[in-house]
Amino acid sequence: MTHHPRLPTTESAVAAIRAVAAQYQRAMAVTEDIGADRTSRRSSAPLFSVADPDGSLPHEAFVELGGSPAVGIRLFPEDDAEITVDGVEFQDLPRDCVPPFLTAVYSGLAFVKGRFFPPGYHLCVPLPGDETYKERVPGVSLTPWLSGRVR
Repeated sequence: MTHHPRLPTTESAVAAIRAVAAQYQRAMAVTEDIGADRTSRRSSAPLFSVADPDGSLPHEAFVELGGSPAVGIRLFPEDDAEITVDGVEFQDLPRDCVPPFLTAVYSGLAFVKGRFFPPGYHLCVPLPGDETYKERVPGVSLTPWLSGRVR
């Protein structure tokens, strides 16, 4: 497992994503939820409680990047993330790998692998240091962006 620059906070991860978006000239929209009563995984939080039991303030963000492919990133307070690329969901990614993941997608390293039997496609995103994330492409048809990456 390679070590990516440490992104200890949701805020630092958003800043790192902003840098990748600027590098690849992508528009970016960010929605942030701060507080235990607002973040998606804190439904067990007591009503009107903003801080976690340890006194920390959970911070979650959803980032949408413009252009093709359609990319959405959800950053969770627990140091993990979910990235959706043209409808393909990559869940439980370490937050630190988000910038190199986006760089791989935008620089043309990501590719689609297809199999005739059993039928199906997988989106593969190679990261530096021999780390590759692979997820099944849902449905039977590929988006134009995914079609252009079939190997």
